[in-house]
Amino acid sequence: MNKDDFWKQCLGHIRSSISDQAYSTWFEGLELISLTNEELTIQVPNKFHFEWIESKYRHLIDESIKKVGSHPLVVNYSIVISNKSADEIPSLVEQPKAVAQPFNKHTKLHNRYIFDNFIEGNGNQFAKAAAISVAENPGQTPFNPLLIYSNPGLGKTHLIQAIGNKVMQTKPSLRVVYITSEQFMHYFIRSIQQNKSSEFANSYRNVDMLLLDDVQFFQSKQQTQEQFFHLFNDLYQKGKQIVLTTDKHPTELVGLKERLISRFQSGLIVDIQSADLETRIAILLKEAQEGGLEIPYNIVEFIATSIKNDIRAMKGALIRLLAISSLKRIDINMELAKQVLEDILGKSTFNNVTINHVIKYISRELKISEKQLIGKGRTMEVAMARQIAMYLCREYTSSSLTNIGLYFGKRDHSTVIHACRNIENKMNDDNELKKKIDSFKENLSQ
Repeated sequence: MNKDDFWKQCLGHIRSSISDQAYSTWFEGLELISLTNEELTIQVPNKFHFEWIESKYRHLIDESIKKVGSHPLVVNYSIVISNKSADEIPSLVEQPKAVAQPFNKHTKLHNRYIFDNFIEGNGNQFAKAAAISVAENPGQTPFNPLLIYSNPGLGKTHLIQAIGNKVMQTKPSLRVVYITSEQFMHYFIRSIQQNKSSEFANSYRNVDMLLLDDVQFFQSKQQTQEQFFHLFNDLYQKGKQIVLTTDKHPTELVGLKERLISRFQSGLIVDIQSADLETRIAILLKEAQEGGLEIPYNIVEFIATSIKNDIRAMKGALIRLLAISSLKRIDINMELAKQVLEDILGKSTFNNVTINHVIKYISRELKISEKQLIGKGRTMEVAMARQIAMYLCREYTSSSLTNIGLYFGKRDHSTVIHACRNIENKMNDDNELKKKIDSFKENLSQ
């Protein structure tokens, strides 16, 4: 199959899995510029486009490639200079000035994974220190093998690739190979099918550093485990550095041979804990800075507060926020941030605002007592504050119109509808009122 037919089938699979709008925005016009038995290269229009599809659709791309080609391939990207001006993409301060290739096809490492942009916090301090020690003295420390484990999305892949990139920078003569355990397994199976098992084994036995990501995929794969066991022993006896990652402590992995677990435990095992709020904020600020983005601090804090246990998902939310802002030509604000997080985390995520929260907030902001808000008073000032409160209750709580009316002095649901329409009309005519209510919305969103 030639590359055009291959890519056409891949795009067909992708198109059937996502909305037409998403397909036309991110995949229509993408070209496959090279295809081999091991890898392919997709040409994308700019750095922003690359970061978005890599973050949001990488799994789908890998799945379509595997379906069409019967085995996984390494995905590379070629980034061309964008034809769009900075004015046409307002959220991007600077367009790529030259063709960039973030992927090293020899080592399989992405050059964006380095120690300098790995934000250190209480949860990952020890793991980072161990990784730097191994990178500075591969095979010369007691940390062999080094095994890093954590829940998904906390930075294992970043650290293991940062080790490889550091070694390639300081000791370029060393042969470094990064591979996921799933790729290792598929290459091993293919070597059996082609009667090239010996060639497969030899291709890894002359490396100076082996970086194996996501070891948990070896569970219950007996032949693959046996092959890796012998490879591990050979490299270890030669004093070569081995670095592994997994999503659990080795003893918690079901279906892994005891002698393999024993080898993993012979070096250093470190874990990465969930990042605290300050570290999550620092990660997002660093990400925004590297992308040349200007995002209000309160938006960054809002994202970091909402997504606590998955750094990858948190970064994905930031990229999605940028995408919507760029494509729709709208400013990044709290309402947009809330919309993005609802899409990622679910509609019920921010339904914890109650009628009582709204009443207390409006009472404080407009200096109207809570008793007046839910009472019978009809002065202009009180009536306006009550209608604003009803409007915000409809927007930010899961309560029905009937329940809102009952809370506000046993009023009918039609009164609530009237109040909401009245506020919406006034906001259209009164820009100052609109600004004030938008401010109320932002504060309630937090």
